[in-house]
Amino acid sequence: MNIRPIKTKADYEMALKEIEALFDAAPNTREGDRLEILTTLVEAYEEQHYALPLPDPVEAIVYHMESHGLTRHDLEPHIGNRARVSEILNRKRPLTLRMIQRLHSELGIPVEVLLRPYRTAKDKTRKPLPPQKGSHPTQVTARQE
Repeated sequence: MNIRPIKTKADYEMALKEIEALFDAAPNTREGDRLEILTTLVEAYEEQHYALPLPDPVEAIVYHMESHGLTRHDLEPHIGNRARVSEILNRKRPLTLRMIQRLHSELGIPVEVLLRPYRTAKDKTRKPLPPQKGSHPTQVTARQE
């Protein structure tokens, strides 16, 4: 089969061309197996070189609202009263762990996004956070309720 790891952009582009040529290969054939292996290699290369950073929690909540036709009122059972929802969406107050749990379990917003550190209005004088692919729970800015 003679398949090599994808280490350079040229390797990547060659793999994409070969995938295109093998795209209609039948599964469980020599060509189908080659297509599957090349696809896995390309995905790994793209994850390493072209991965999109996760959005911050407020961006994720706003996106979820827009994509599901939700209003601020719809967030009240998950975040709190109207004023609290406004404070969260306007970055005046950080999410609490309880809010994160509810947004994840009841609305399906990924917990790894909700746990990411983000700036609130009080933090404007600080340097911006560096872009991150993911976050570790010890970096949480949320407060306990």
